[in-house]
Amino acid sequence: MIKAISNLRKSLVLPLHLHIRMLQTFAKYNAQAASALQEERKKPVYQNDEYTDLDWDNLGFGLNPADYMYVMKCSKDGEFTKGELSPYGNIQLSPSAGVLNYGQAIYEGTKAYRKENGKLLLFRPDQNAIRMKLGAERMLMPCPSVDQFVDAVKQTALANKRWVPPSGKGSLYIRPLLIGSGPILGLGPAPEYTFIIYASPVGNYFKEGIAALNLYVEEEYVRAAPGGAGGVKSITNYAPVLKALSKAKSLGFSDVLYLDSVKKKYLEEASSCNVFVVKGRTISTPATNGTILEGITRKSVMEIASDHGYKVVEKAVPVDELMDADEVFCTGTAVVVAPVGTITYQDKRVEYKTGDESVCQKLRSVLVGIQTGMTEDNKGWVTHIN
Repeated sequence: MIKAISNLRKSLVLPLHLHIRMLQTFAKYNAQAASALQEERKKPVYQNDEYTDLDWDNLGFGLNPADYMYVMKCSKDGEFTKGELSPYGNIQLSPSAGVLNYGQAIYEGTKAYRKENGKLLLFRPDQNAIRMKLGAERMLMPCPSVDQFVDAVKQTALANKRWVPPSGKGSLYIRPLLIGSGPILGLGPAPEYTFIIYASPVGNYFKEGIAALNLYVEEEYVRAAPGGAGGVKSITNYAPVLKALSKAKSLGFSDVLYLDSVKKKYLEEASSCNVFVVKGRTISTPATNGTILEGITRKSVMEIASDHGYKVVEKAVPVDELMDADEVFCTGTAVVVAPVGTITYQDKRVEYKTGDESVCQKLRSVLVGIQTGMTEDNKGWVTHIN
């Protein structure tokens, strides 16, 4: 009996090479299962409800992160690999990432709108893609192609459809961001880049809503200088305006209007939007000369104004022209077209025409009508995505 048990035990003991093979096979299938599970987690599971639970009537311009973000990496050869959607969340960065140490990053801003029939629209996303490429060249960064950019924006909007406000209640603000994510110690371009898009539903940018703004002309601080990066959407352009903006808001102003850095005599732009000055049938705006961001809303409004018989002039606009203007308004993706009620310059406060009969309101109505699908788009500016 004892001998039989001993023989049985020997038969159950496998040779070492078979043990190793079994362990290798188990590890292989375990890795495949883990990989499959990881891929399953990465796949976006779209919510079936039509809208997320938000107070659509009281949307401000605060962050309410939508469900999904888009992420695409740049390989070592400078080509961006295929991106993918993933749940919105934090990203990992090395403490020595180029963006954290040297500010190598640019961003864009665009919006998705919902028509009354529920369909989604994008407004000129190809122009954002082109502007990002120009900005990337200035900041010595590789950039997604126009097609890659537009496709990524479309995917992000569709994945977050339930976060797009009802028609007339706001829009889904979409933020494409290109950063130097690779680690680097010495000053130089990052060895790796990451393209990210996230989104948030928004209402009006300014707390005044669509009421007239009160601007303050800043004479001490400047936004950008010739030869710098003021003409591209670099992240480095925005932190320097915070001090002047904070001071102006503490005094009750909506925003700051900056002057040129050389003579401090000519208008540039506000903290985050372009400026227009109206006198009779002439609309003037500061020329983009490398210090002023060439806004997509700015360009669209200029074309609309020309179509409606206004003379649109890009030039160096002296601050003194503000004192005799009929109207002033601001444009930008976030602010759309915002009327200016007053401007304070050297302790002198000037009031401007606002209201339904203003040039600003007429141009805004046309632009918003096209953006939201309420007006026929005969310019090819709107992209339908579902």
